[in-house]
Amino acid sequence: MGMLDSLGLRKLNPAQPRISQSEGIQDASYKSVPYERAFEHLEVVNRGVNMIVDAASQIGVDVGDKEAFPGVATVRHKKLVTLLNRQPNPFQNADAFRRQLFLDMMIDGNCFIYYDGAHLYHLPASDMVIVPHKKTFIKGYEYGDIKYKPEEIIHIQDNSSKSIYRGTSRMIAARDSINLLNNMRDFQATFFENGAVPGLVLKSPNTLSTKVKERLINSWSARYSPKSGGRRPLVLDGGLEIDKMSDVDFKKLDFEESVNNLEDTILKCLGVPTLLLKGGNNANIRPNHRLMYQETVLPLVRKVISGLERYFGYDLAAVLEDLSPLQPELDEKAKYYSTLVNSGVITPNEAREALRLQKIDGHDDIRIPANIAGSASNPSEGGRPPQDDEEKEGNNEE
Repeated sequence: MGMLDSLGLRKLNPAQPRISQSEGIQDASYKSVPYERAFEHLEVVNRGVNMIVDAASQIGVDVGDKEAFPGVATVRHKKLVTLLNRQPNPFQNADAFRRQLFLDMMIDGNCFIYYDGAHLYHLPASDMVIVPHKKTFIKGYEYGDIKYKPEEIIHIQDNSSKSIYRGTSRMIAARDSINLLNNMRDFQATFFENGAVPGLVLKSPNTLSTKVKERLINSWSARYSPKSGGRRPLVLDGGLEIDKMSDVDFKKLDFEESVNNLEDTILKCLGVPTLLLKGGNNANIRPNHRLMYQETVLPLVRKVISGLERYFGYDLAAVLEDLSPLQPELDEKAKYYSTLVNSGVITPNEAREALRLQKIDGHDDIRIPANIAGSASNPSEGGRPPQDDEEKEGNNEE
């Protein structure tokens, strides 16, 4: 209750005991099924996941002012900037640290960060166990025989339809496609490993002994194995014939069309446009690249930033100015705020604050539009601006 008191919380959720039993024990304390094998052995999964992880890891974090709500941990502004953008701990740089977090988010659906009061450390999500609390929410975390307090761990989770404690891997929806693609690859590998040649059978008018049959099969396998070329002619005697049983050939064993469909399904599940992996032109690559950032990368980054924001109690935001795929959106954003400032809707400093820029002294006043002659400073005055006496005399002489 010490943590709750420090956060100013007094009222608890009366349904938490039931939640901890129905969801916590069943879903939060199990070790999630990892998809490491698909990531390591399937090219399309590896490439798709790496594209998202590398793109998300390049996005820095802008640390703003302290929020109104207190964070779980107390840290200075300058220190937090260093932890999130330069050196999270003495052994890693920020890029390597982020890649581990986003890789866990993609494969496991969760990422766990240990904060010891000075540094941030990544904890492998597949081995982390969440222990629910019957009254509050989380009692603690366990990594093997090591136990952590709730305030020591930053837990960010992806979407899940089963548990409010633990997220679900994004690859779970493509599980059937991944398994089928794995089975196809295993079948091909087993086929060539066994040296099989489909569609042929040896016929003999005479009954052969078991020893003769085994000797003939071994001879056929050694001489006609695809691994050794399968080109050497076989002399058939004693009335032996070759009969073709089917039209199966090596080209059909490639499963090209089926593999392409499965790969497209997996990429769609991950959130990567298939065009980015299969190539295109300048007209369609850029929109698809921007689509991947808007619909896949940025939502993933914001989930992690939201977890860090709640834990440290600072206003955090993603740094997007250096991302070339988002430059059109940034240009539109700049024009939007410029229009609001020049139209007298907001002050320049309010626009700078929305763009996460430092305020400038003397820019807290609304700008009055000067697009209507004679009524810019006072809308009640209209018509032609007043003239000097010299201008009036000149006009009369004319």
